[in-house]
Amino acid sequence: MRETPPASRAAIVGLSGPSLLPEERDLLRETPPLGVILFKRNVDTPDRLAALIGALRDIVPDMLLCVDQEGGRVARLRPPFWDAHPPAAALGALYAREPKAGLRAAFLCGALIGAQCADAGFDLVCAPVLDLYVPGADAVIGDRAFSADPEAVSVLGAAFADGLLAAGIQPVGKHAPGHGRSLVDSHLALPELDGLDENDLLPFRANRNLPWMMTAHIRYRALDPDRPATLSRTVIDEVLRRELGFTGLIVSDDLSMHAVSGEPGALAASALAAGCDLALHCSGVLAETRSVLAASPPPDAALRARLEAATALASARKQTLDRAALAAERARLLSW
Repeated sequence: MRETPPASRAAIVGLSGPSLLPEERDLLRETPPLGVILFKRNVDTPDRLAALIGALRDIVPDMLLCVDQEGGRVARLRPPFWDAHPPAAALGALYAREPKAGLRAAFLCGALIGAQCADAGFDLVCAPVLDLYVPGADAVIGDRAFSADPEAVSVLGAAFADGLLAAGIQPVGKHAPGHGRSLVDSHLALPELDGLDENDLLPFRANRNLPWMMTAHIRYRALDPDRPATLSRTVIDEVLRRELGFTGLIVSDDLSMHAVSGEPGALAASALAAGCDLALHCSGVLAETRSVLAASPPPDAALRARLEAATALASARKQTLDRAALAAERARLLSW
């Protein structure tokens, strides 16, 4: 009699290197996450990446495979094996001169990044960035933002996401409800802001139909003086769900960043209790991953329904893409 496989956990976790360690393989079999996210340390040659993804699929065939591939400086698939892509700010600059061309270039970038990632075996791309560029703020967002103009960010983010969907990739908008005004890099410490204004929120509201959103590790004092958005039931329920009307999947930003502190499993439990659908923990440190998976429950019916809707959307929107033609068109538009 065949044993029933263990239920997946409501978490997305990182790995230590470009191939699975025996201990990682055992852990993923015993307490499989819903997803794995890969970073530069995991991406070597195309052959080694294919072997790693194949090994993960052998353990959990329907595991979600995720990657940060925004273009510009945030890219895990890089030359010489993979094409480079321009940062969001380059698309915003074109949009400011020629709006129609800028929107088309944003779609093309999303489609080309999406096709590249789909070919490699990924399901999710953590993009587009829907934060604003704010002069004088910390450079952690910087040229990752499309523009300082919330209307431009809204439409360019939507066009980029449409491109990802055309490649069959699920886009993850980030970092809700707005990271652009932060004066501190949340990888290093916890940023604090007095509150939010409509300019912060507008791109997220305009893109509320995306299948995924990622939270911001920022404490908005007027909304919740004690907890950053990722760990705040107030921010997730009242702002993301009610005010913005977002009904898709909410994933935490990386819980191994220094903006949040505490034992990894306790942080994962706190993020889930606050209303995140999945806890994201990226360090790849085995003991931390084990703690996160132990603290994360199997997905409930609501999470399953949201996952099915996201998968169905990417499948329905997928197109046959002529990558060479799209790349040539983008080159003409951007001279990049």
